[in-house]
Amino acid sequence: MAPRNIHLTNSAEHQSPFSRSFTSSSPIAEAAIARDLAHYTDDDFDTDTSESSTVRPSHSYAETNPHSLAGSYRRPSYFTNVNHATAVPAHGDYQPLTHTEREQAIREERALLSDNRVIPVEQKSHGLQHKLSSLFSTSPGLAQAGSSKPYGSARNSRSPAREPDTLYAPTESTALLETGRESGANEVLGPEEIDRKWEEAVTAGLINTSWQREAKVIGRYSLPLMVTFLLQYSLTVASIFTIGHLGKEELGAVSLASMTVSITGNAVYSGLATSLDTLCAQAYGSGKRKLVGLQMLRMIYFLWIITIPIAILWYFSEAILAKIVPEQEVAKMAGLYLKVALLGTPGYACFESGKRYLQAQGVFSASLYVLLFCAPLNAFMNWFFVWKLQWGFVGAPIAVAITENLLPLCLFLYTYFFVGSECWCGFSKRAFQNWGPMIRLALPGLIMVEAECLAFEVLTLASSYLGTTELAAQSILSTISSITWQIPFPLSIAGSTRIANLIGATLVPAAKTTAKVSFCGATIVGLFNMILLSSLRSYIPMLFSSDPEVIELVAQVLPLCAAFQLFDALAANCNGILRGLGRQEIGGYIQLFCYYAIAMPISMGTTFSLDWGVMGLWTGVALALLLVSAIEAIFISRISWERSVEEALERNELT
Repeated sequence: MAPRNIHLTNSAEHQSPFSRSFTSSSPIAEAAIARDLAHYTDDDFDTDTSESSTVRPSHSYAETNPHSLAGSYRRPSYFTNVNHATAVPAHGDYQPLTHTEREQAIREERALLSDNRVIPVEQKSHGLQHKLSSLFSTSPGLAQAGSSKPYGSARNSRSPAREPDTLYAPTESTALLETGRESGANEVLGPEEIDRKWEEAVTAGLINTSWQREAKVIGRYSLPLMVTFLLQYSLTVASIFTIGHLGKEELGAVSLASMTVSITGNAVYSGLATSLDTLCAQAYGSGKRKLVGLQMLRMIYFLWIITIPIAILWYFSEAILAKIVPEQEVAKMAGLYLKVALLGTPGYACFESGKRYLQAQGVFSASLYVLLFCAPLNAFMNWFFVWKLQWGFVGAPIAVAITENLLPLCLFLYTYFFVGSECWCGFSKRAFQNWGPMIRLALPGLIMVEAECLAFEVLTLASSYLGTTELAAQSILSTISSITWQIPFPLSIAGSTRIANLIGATLVPAAKTTAKVSFCGATIVGLFNMILLSSLRSYIPMLFSSDPEVIELVAQVLPLCAAFQLFDALAANCNGILRGLGRQEIGGYIQLFCYYAIAMPISMGTTFSLDWGVMGLWTGVALALLLVSAIEAIFISRISWERSVEEALERNELT
């Protein structure tokens, strides 16, 4: 999900098409929203319904074209900070375009129509006179962008292809100097006209794309995502980088503590908060903005209650970990880390809820801006507390706790000063009512996220039985693999978004072209990661630790981690293609089977029965990723893309 934003949310033109319908969403969510609406009164929230309504006017351009992007776009909702997370989606995991995405679709349609000579080619500004005329023009110009609308449908292949240039074939009335055509090139067609010409061009089979265009579009989509994911993961990496040089016991302890935080804390908050992907978005579509804030407030209170058992578990974690982990000193330090990190859990719960509160309004850039500030600050505080102030090991969790409390504060400031405050309902006693539907929607998300998290974090726990050196080495290898994964995963998100939009516009050939481009991009990224880790296997470990034994062990296993980088990238890409086709449940089931039925048994067997050590832990993972990428690639090659188009059209009719 590339960063997007809505700047004028209080105007009718800048409302999300979420309002049009959510008939395909979960019945539980529909019942919950209906109950809220039944008790909704303006006096409760002191709001004017005429201003807060998000219902798009009947003449809105979002409904002019039945094959338009709106209503067919599928945003992968279940993105978490859990490494290698994959989702088996719930029913109704489809959301129409926000207004900003809709504007982008119009710009991209315009660019494609221009490139295919369905409309006059835009003339670039040359000369002072042209720039001045453009500057003072009152036409609502829209910048060109790469397309996010699907190209290609079964009917395109049956439609007689026409030469695009014949649209401008000279007639008896054509001016000799073609001044009319030049003036037409400077005209900016409205959204309705663009949609009409787009539908005509699609029906006539005039819309084509190229590898070069799709590569540019996917690259533009994925780069901001890569920055966002790397920044978010840096919150964890900063502690490992800083503490790793204190000693291998400290490195093992921070790895064990991070694993516990991920399984029992972050994954719980992220999983439960996924219910807001439905509830907040549907509340926004109901036409009553304040219900969005009400849903967020309920989730915050709920997560704070969930924090109570988490706090008890973390506070007594030293005694619990001592019974699980052989190394008592490691368990003691990990317990200390968890006690301090506990101070940041309320803030993290607020951040997860606030993030989805803004996403429901179409504001996706807020998290990126917050992380651009907090991530570097977190890295600085880690260094400052651990080394400059000589606080040692305890300095890292202090930095993490401060950062996690800064995240919601910065998100609040962004909302207050920029966009999103229109949906804040104020503190209301209604936030303590109607929790049942929210909890029932939250539990499946929790199960999905926890299942994925456990599949990889259990390797860290298993490595603790091999010794302190092995535990430290495993934490480094896991961190390296997670860092490299932050590149192909955003690439897969960009590919899935593009393919979903192309499928929604019934343009199958172009969607297949995009899939091929994303597949090649994933191959390039995977090979790059493979070469990088292989060539620097003796130097990368030094960034994390100063212990010679740990460095040597990591250098020995790193070639195996490098070998499956290609499979990891291809698996992520295949999952992205399946998401774009609306068949993401296939990828979820395949990965869960390969991780638990294949990877875990093989890893445990080779590690403890064959005495392969840390090398054995990663053998099962490598084989599982190979199988995932191969099985999903075969499925994609045989899947009916026309069926995905039909399903997209059915959703459009519903919305």
